[in-house]
Amino acid sequence: MTRDMTGDMTGDMRPNQSGGDGIEEVESLEAEDEPVDDASITVVVADDHPMWRDAVARDLTDAGFQVVGTAADGAAAVRRVKATTPDVLVLDLNLPGVHGVEVCAQLAAEELPTKILILSVSGERQDVLDAVKAGASGYLVKSAAREEFLEAVRRTARGRAVFTPGLAGLVLGEFRRMQNAGSAATQLTERETEVLKLVATGMSYKDIATSLFISHRTVQNHVQNTLGKLQMHNRVELVRYAISKGLHRD
Repeated sequence: MTRDMTGDMTGDMRPNQSGGDGIEEVESLEAEDEPVDDASITVVVADDHPMWRDAVARDLTDAGFQVVGTAADGAAAVRRVKATTPDVLVLDLNLPGVHGVEVCAQLAAEELPTKILILSVSGERQDVLDAVKAGASGYLVKSAAREEFLEAVRRTARGRAVFTPGLAGLVLGEFRRMQNAGSAATQLTERETEVLKLVATGMSYKDIATSLFISHRTVQNHVQNTLGKLQMHNRVELVRYAISKGLHRD
């Protein structure tokens, strides 16, 4: 039996035991398990490997889903989804032309009702987080069993966020960290915020010290304090955070 992680990714979260289907979920507390007829679920499959793409489409069709389109690259995936507005897009990440993460971002900008389920060979932390942040609803690795995949498509169509075992906790942990960082940012001192803005512009600690008429060691101390408050580990994460907040433009 696997563990489900139940909750709103931007609100309260709680764990919940699931059935033995080999997938995990991140669910809204308001979500209801209403039965859905597979025949009513429309799907687009995007993968650059023809044999894999055809096999996935065939499995979906054999199970009763409506496959309304396929795509061999990122640009085609965006076009197919915009043309057909399927319930679910089954999307590989490593697509030629437009990467899968960018496909997610482009479709999110269109505000379409289509849910995106990533099906990738990669289970790397950064790939998972990048995809979810860009708008993917769920993430499965390609080693998932056929029935696990089909159930994931059903749950994705119902608005569930479905993940390969182990990845749900990773995603929830990242959203918790982001929430904590957001609240911790209000606790930064005026000087820490000033240093953070300069770090975001790419300035070295030495240049920051010269600009603010403080010592190099003082700059390092401010950076270390900021890392601690934001629960981050290095300068790269700090720069990404500052840029995401637009501090490099202030």
